[in-house]
Amino acid sequence: MSRITACFQRLASQGEKALVAYVTAGDPTLDQSYGVVEAVLAGGADVLELGVPFSDPTADGPVIERAAVRSLKGGTTVEGVLGLVRRLRAAGHGQPVVLFGYYNPFLQYGLEKLAADAADAGADGFLVVDLPPEHSAAMHDAVKGQGLDLIYLLTPTSDQERIDAVKAVAGGFVYYVSRTGVTGSAAPEVAAVGAQVARIKAAIPLPVCVGFGISTPEQVAAIGADADGVVVGSALVAMAEGLPSGETNLAGIRARVDALKQPLRRLPAAK
Repeated sequence: MSRITACFQRLASQGEKALVAYVTAGDPTLDQSYGVVEAVLAGGADVLELGVPFSDPTADGPVIERAAVRSLKGGTTVEGVLGLVRRLRAAGHGQPVVLFGYYNPFLQYGLEKLAADAADAGADGFLVVDLPPEHSAAMHDAVKGQGLDLIYLLTPTSDQERIDAVKAVAGGFVYYVSRTGVTGSAAPEVAAVGAQVARIKAAIPLPVCVGFGISTPEQVAAIGADADGVVVGSALVAMAEGLPSGETNLAGIRARVDALKQPLRRLPAAK
């Protein structure tokens, strides 16, 4: 059983939903982003999405795009991100880690080597934003060969054919994008999200997590009533933007994560 699967099963047995937190690795340096990650995990994040910076992040809004630019200027590489994962595991952090990024840097690294190095570092899976299931065979085989999960996106425009294609290859959980557009913009429409989550769950026997546009405990509670997990990214990256080394700001991030996690405790099981 993968660490991701075990996490969702444990939460379900406790009557909880997952808070999935996104942090851009290396923003603005790997050392500083490590502090942010530790604050996020200490605040109660159940799953960490560790963003691998890319020069053309087409699915991301301005907050995460700026973070990627800062990270790349700081010299962050795929190898450096894997080193960050190793550091987390060496420090005893046991939460699942998903490497979140775009296909080009992964392909340039080499898919087989990437999967082996990621598994060795302690990562648990990949989410490749611009890799649809029908073109993912090479990545899928490399990742699965190392016992890692490959997580796929579904969107409001995904038809039944796409849902079936994801069902055939997905692992870990399904990431449902709550609305069209880029990260960090308008809040999702809760009723529409709930209907789509129910549709996906009826077709795919995996947890469904919802992201894009979610930034407040009230939104987390509303989305968490239907989903198995809620993803928060831009709101946390914005707090880390320009973060100095002082502990006060890291404490603020930790408190924000704790506030976002609170509504996901003791919620009814996802429908």
